[in-house]
Amino acid sequence: MPQTPSLDREVAAWDRQAYLIGVDEVGRGPLAGPVVAAAAVFPPHVVRLRGVRDSKTLPAARRAALVPKILARAVTVAVAAASVREIDRLNIRVATALAMRRAITRARAALDPAVPVAILLDGLPMPECGYEHDALVEGDRLCFSVAAAGIVAKQVRDHLMQRLATRYPGYGWERNAGYGTGEHTGALQRLGPTRHHRRSFAPVSQMALPL
Repeated sequence: MPQTPSLDREVAAWDRQAYLIGVDEVGRGPLAGPVVAAAAVFPPHVVRLRGVRDSKTLPAARRAALVPKILARAVTVAVAAASVREIDRLNIRVATALAMRRAITRARAALDPAVPVAILLDGLPMPECGYEHDALVEGDRLCFSVAAAGIVAKQVRDHLMQRLATRYPGYGWERNAGYGTGEHTGALQRLGPTRHHRRSFAPVSQMALPL
């Protein structure tokens, strides 16, 4: 059974009269589309939402139902992305950090500047994000704010890929969100890559791409 993320890290921040900014990203691995990050902040003594957990364990319908509830309870949830061109120019790690930095900046802008913040990223430390932070491996399983951020980020990115799928039919993006499934890689062989494919990722890097 999936683990229920706790509010332990949020409580530790609230005890210091600070906000916790939980940050997660979605989309490091796909062959197409941007990487998306979200930063979620909840008020002290928030009632934890039932069902919030690692977004990868949630059915799409459940995830979609949770997003408005997360937004209603949060102080702020900020979403940002790094584009395919940025991924190819910078590499996926730096582009992920850029998306996180943008999301954190937007979240901080929505908060009272007099209130200190603690930033917690899912995974390993990312010095490239430009903010002092802590990192937590499997943070989306362990920390409520990080899990909530991951749900919102995944919902936003999946919706974007569904919209792109209507413009670029045949790749199955409405089902695979740009990941390298058999359907997607087969379509790459038949149809060739689009401008939304990551030129730095194999097997796309071995194909001729449109300008």
